[in-house]
Amino acid sequence: MEIHITPSYWNNRYLEENTTWDLGQVSPPLKNYIDQLEDKNISILIPGCGNAYEAQYLAEKGFTNVHLLDISLYLIEKIRPKFQDSSSVSIHYQDFFDHERTYDLILEQTFFCAIHPSLRTNYVKKMYALLQPKGKLVGVLFDRYFTSNPPFGGSEAEYESLFKNHFGFHTLEKCYNSIPPRAGSELFINFTKK
Repeated sequence: MEIHITPSYWNNRYLEENTTWDLGQVSPPLKNYIDQLEDKNISILIPGCGNAYEAQYLAEKGFTNVHLLDISLYLIEKIRPKFQDSSSVSIHYQDFFDHERTYDLILEQTFFCAIHPSLRTNYVKKMYALLQPKGKLVGVLFDRYFTSNPPFGGSEAEYESLFKNHFGFHTLEKCYNSIPPRAGSELFINFTKK
């Protein structure tokens, strides 16, 4: 089975506009989380950033140290103009597993579900490595399963098992503010690096 993380696979998904996961806006659960953050200088990573709605919102709110990461060069070139006048947003064209910086906060929005399930343990270890001590992994995970192509889903029990050795769970619960088509099928996570 092909593990769908190649740049050409994702370039084609964006070129063909086969991006059903794209909300066209910042996800409401992440918007609410961002709205309560007080320190605008924390370092933030958004891996698998897609069209970078969260980054646009962070920049509008005055956050000064936002990093976007994606493996699709087509996408990176598409979003670069959005941030050409912003010194607060850095864009990295790189495989997530090769990225080496560390951050105070990583925002998860439809990235976990984009990688093949066989790489999930590696994802958890890499998230752990990318976070500063007591850093946070915050975002939304699907609480349902899909077909054999991205997005790949999961369950609360699976996430507990995957993350428990590396993260403390502040929140792992059903989202109360998902967009209507995703109501009841998303979990909000707020995990702290152990």
